[in-house]
Amino acid sequence: MTDSKKVERGPGKRERLASAAAEVLHTQGVAQTTLADIAKAAEVPVGNVYYYFKTKDQLVEAAIDAHSRTLDGMIAALDELPTPADRLKALLGGWVEQRELTARYGCPTGTLASELDKRADGLDRSIAAVIEALLNWTERQFAQMGRADARELAVALIAAHQGISLLTNTFRDPDLMTTEARRLERWIDSLT
Repeated sequence: MTDSKKVERGPGKRERLASAAAEVLHTQGVAQTTLADIAKAAEVPVGNVYYYFKTKDQLVEAAIDAHSRTLDGMIAALDELPTPADRLKALLGGWVEQRELTARYGCPTGTLASELDKRADGLDRSIAAVIEALLNWTERQFAQMGRADARELAVALIAAHQGISLLTNTFRDPDLMTTEARRLERWIDSLT
């Protein structure tokens, strides 16, 4: 008799490589990261990397896709909350949860965007699309709050996050992120 239940499997090698690329690129930067670094983090033999990704740029693209999938999952979870203000405050809470990582390496998406902006290969536009998706979602939250200036408010919120991420990283002080999140929560409350 055979067991008809499916065997639960972890992510495949391609997915592990993409996730590892996002992580290693964040902690080491694009220029300093090698395919071997990513293979090691993904626990995949380095020779297997070339089966899935022929170049480091393809791995950077996969990391951008991983950022996009993470954002999609986060937005789906936030959209379960009852009000736009609740959703925006939960977004801030998620950023605060990452404050130690931000203090050490900066914002994962923002840091990658900044680094890729210095290149002329189009990857900067790919990571910009991820940030644009967050900006658009944030704008929708402010619009649902009845704000005619929803786009400007969304830009202000995302800019505040990127700015505090930079300062948190520069000064290696995660408390800066917590303090700014509290201020932004009060700001959101003042808009309702």
